[in-house]
Amino acid sequence: MYIKRNISVGLILRFAWKNVLFFTLYAGAIFAAYYFLGFDDLKLPFQPLSVIGIAVSFYLGFKNNQSYDRFWEGRKIWGGIVNYSRTWANQVLTVVDGDKADKKDLIYRQIAWINALRMQLRRPNSFSLKENRMVERLHQKHREAHAICEGIDDFLLPDELNDLEERKNVATHLVKNQGLKLQQLLKEKKITEFDKQMLHGILEEFYNLQGKCERIKNTPFPRQYAYFSTIFTWIFILLLPFGLMDVFEQSMIKHVGHRHEWMMFLMVPFSVLISWIFASMDAIGGNSEDPFESRVNDVPMTALCRTIEIDLRDMLDEENLPEKIQPVDNILY
Repeated sequence: MYIKRNISVGLILRFAWKNVLFFTLYAGAIFAAYYFLGFDDLKLPFQPLSVIGIAVSFYLGFKNNQSYDRFWEGRKIWGGIVNYSRTWANQVLTVVDGDKADKKDLIYRQIAWINALRMQLRRPNSFSLKENRMVERLHQKHREAHAICEGIDDFLLPDELNDLEERKNVATHLVKNQGLKLQQLLKEKKITEFDKQMLHGILEEFYNLQGKCERIKNTPFPRQYAYFSTIFTWIFILLLPFGLMDVFEQSMIKHVGHRHEWMMFLMVPFSVLISWIFASMDAIGGNSEDPFESRVNDVPMTALCRTIEIDLRDMLDEENLPEKIQPVDNILY
């Protein structure tokens, strides 16, 4: 998640440079054909083009609203994970009538669960967004490359860790193991049946939160909205220079009294600017569709996992707690 108040020009150019270069060459080629090659009729009336622009704006607005809803839902889910993790630790510390090892086992397994869930959600799938090479290089620079069990090995015993390496859904089995641990504590009379049911209610909520994350992760944004918004945007962008040619020509005749070709060259920067705005609106929606991909605008799950780890280990009265995750290049992962 980008946290600086103002987005740097360098980051904007990482996303936009290829489009800006294309828009400049495209509009420049149309002006060159008009001015140097004598294609005087190389223009379109702007009125129908403006109608297309208005329609595209409405469509992009709908897409961006729905994309932001997916991001915000993902952030709310992780807010629930933070809160229920603290509740779990508090209940374990106050309810379990066992030694500190039992309590630490239950709390550390919860820390392992949040980290396993984070790494599972960040696995790319067939419909993951692909950016240009400069943006992908930025993401690869900070992306987690290790296996899931390598990221949770500090919180689990070796036997349990070895079993999890063979599992398809590590996070699911960690919650299951919490239930098995509660069953063992009940047999050892370290908790009551009522305590067990209360703690199982929290485990059920963990499954609910995990399922909500997996629903967003495994359900792509409906392609009829995402794809056609891009198609409509590019239709407008490709027609725009022809419409601006007509606008600038009519404006020159009206205010100057004759057609001044080099003043019409202003069509090129205005075309590039308007095209970049519409292309950026479309790209913003695309970047918000999948909030768990470890990209610039995604939910900062690594930072949230570290926050939970610090809180839970502090509740265990441990010392030498880890530091909070700091942003890298103004991006909090």
